[in-house]
Amino acid sequence: MLKRKVADDIKKWLHTKDKKCLIVQGARQTGKTYIIERLAEENYEEYLEINFKQMPSAIDIFTGDLTVENMIMAMRFRFPEKKILPGKTMIFLDEIQECQEAITSLKFWAIDNKFDVIASGSLLGIDYKRASSYPVGYVDYLRMYGLDFEEFLWAMGISEDMIENLCSYLHSKTVIPDAVNAQMMNYYRQYIAIGGMPEVVQKYADTKDFREVDRIQRSLLQGYQYDIAHYATAEEKVKAEKCYLSLVKQLLDKENHKFQYKEVEHGGRAQKYFSSVEWLLRADMVHLSRLVTDVRFDLDDYARDDFFRAYTTDLSLLMAMKDFSLKQHIVENTLAGNSKGGIFECAIADALYKKGYPLYFYKNETSKKEIDVIIQKDGKVLPIEVKSGNTRASSLKSLMKNHKDISCGYKFIDGNIGVSEDCIITLPLYMIAFI
Repeated sequence: MLKRKVADDIKKWLHTKDKKCLIVQGARQTGKTYIIERLAEENYEEYLEINFKQMPSAIDIFTGDLTVENMIMAMRFRFPEKKILPGKTMIFLDEIQECQEAITSLKFWAIDNKFDVIASGSLLGIDYKRASSYPVGYVDYLRMYGLDFEEFLWAMGISEDMIENLCSYLHSKTVIPDAVNAQMMNYYRQYIAIGGMPEVVQKYADTKDFREVDRIQRSLLQGYQYDIAHYATAEEKVKAEKCYLSLVKQLLDKENHKFQYKEVEHGGRAQKYFSSVEWLLRADMVHLSRLVTDVRFDLDDYARDDFFRAYTTDLSLLMAMKDFSLKQHIVENTLAGNSKGGIFECAIADALYKKGYPLYFYKNETSKKEIDVIIQKDGKVLPIEVKSGNTRASSLKSLMKNHKDISCGYKFIDGNIGVSEDCIITLPLYMIAFI
C-alpha cells in the first residue's frame, strides 16, 4: 500500500465530532477509492460501498424521499448482509457524479448525523447531470492529487528520517553533500519520467521496468480521452481532446509556454477553443498558471484570464503524450533545448499545484523579463525561476531590485543550495517538494 499524506487528512475528519459529510475530489485514478476503502476497513466495524458506475441500478436507492430512514431501509433491502448500524458503519458513495440525487442526499445525512458518509468522484465540476439541490454548507471538501515527490520517495523505500535529514540542509541553507544531492536528482528524474499516478508508481516500485510504466501511462491517457468523449457535450468533445493533446507541444516543443490556440489547429482562435479549455479545467484534467501584469499582492488583481499556461494535473499524463524516448532522456539526463527547460518547469508547477497553490507567471514584453512561476503565501509574493542548469537568474534579480517589498525569490536548478546577496535562494530542483 502506497503511503499517502491525504490519509492523515481523512483520519482527522473521521475523528471529528458533529462532522459533515466529506467529498473527496480530484482527477480520475489518483487513488481516491483505494485510500477511502483502506481507511474504512481500519476504522469501522463495517462499511458499505456503492459505486454508481459499477452498480448503476443502486441509483434507485435515491429516487424516493431522501430521508435517512428511507435511504437506510433501501440499502438494507439491497444489501441484506449489511447491518448498517449508526456509529459503526461508514457509507461510501463512490463515483457520485453519476447519481446527482445522491449528492443532494448529503445534506440530509449531515443533518441526521448518525452515519459517517464519504462521497468521491471525478468530473464533479462539469455539471454532467445537475443535482436538484447542492448540499452547500453540509459537506467538507478534500482534494486529492497524484503522489508528490516526497510520497514517491516513501514508495522507493526512503525513510522519513532520511528526508528530515535532507531538509535540515534546506532549513540551514547549507550545501548538500555531492553524493546525496546527485542521488536525489536521480530520484527526481525518475519521478518526473514516471509521474505521480498511484498505479504507475506502484508498478515502478514493484518492477523498476520503464516499459511497464509506459504501458500504464498510455492506458491512463486513453481513460482520460474516454472521459472527454463520454462526458463532454457534443460540441466540445473533439475540441477538448485536441486542446488536451496539444499540451505536450505547448509545454515541451516551443520556447514560449503560453497556451496558444494556433498549436491546437492551424488558425485556431480563442473564440473557438476557450470553452474547451474551461471544460478541461472543470473536469480536473488541466490546471492553469495565469499571466500577471504586476508582481504585487494580491496577484489575482493583476491576473489575466485570457493569457495562461495549461498543465496536465499529473506528469504521468504528460509523459504519455510523448514517445518512450522522452523518459529515457529524462532519466539519463540527456535532454536538451526547449524540452529540458520545459519539463523542469512542468515539474515545479506540478509540485506547487499539488501543494494547493494558485499559479501565476510574469512576462514584460518590453524588457523581455520573465518569471516562470509566482505564488503567494501569507500575504507575500514569492517569485520562482526554473533553470535547467545553473545559469544566472537575470529576470529574477531585476524583479527583486525593482520590488523592494518582495523579501526573497527562489531559483531552482540542477545543482546545489546557495544564497546570494540579493536574497535569491538557490535550491536543487527536487527541493520544491519541501519548501
